[in-house]
Amino acid sequence: MTSRLGRELKKKGAFESLEQEVMLNLFRSSDQFENRFGRLFRVHGLTASQYNILRILRGEGKPLPSLEVAERMIRVVPAITGLIDRLEKAGLVTRHRCEKDRRVVYVAITEKATTLLAELDAPVLDLHEELLGHLSRAELKELDRLLEKARSVLSEASAAG
Repeated sequence: MTSRLGRELKKKGAFESLEQEVMLNLFRSSDQFENRFGRLFRVHGLTASQYNILRILRGEGKPLPSLEVAERMIRVVPAITGLIDRLEKAGLVTRHRCEKDRRVVYVAITEKATTLLAELDAPVLDLHEELLGHLSRAELKELDRLLEKARSVLSEASAAG
């Protein structure tokens, strides 16, 4: 019997392994969720990565070095400077160099960005509910636990080598 993912992908044969099927299911789910959030953010002139930067800065409540912002991102982005450039041009962040170490650039959220995030707070929570609200609290906790467990092999590998 073909799995739902197999039918969605119109796969002719079985997956080569259960691990492959689960990984592809994660990729497909992630892609579809990201597309939904991307549409919401685009309406407000943002990308998901830009939104993530603004949330990090709002949550910290003070300017952060740009490299620290990059470390806290949900998705690793190679061009944090370009993202911050676009946010600065839009008036959503400001930057200033550290006086003690000119290589360090601090990024601060603006009032305009704080207002924009406040406008997005309810729609983002609504979208979380729309996409995952059909799962029980126990299922959500189990999914969270399993995703963290699956990802733990990556942190263990980077710590070892």
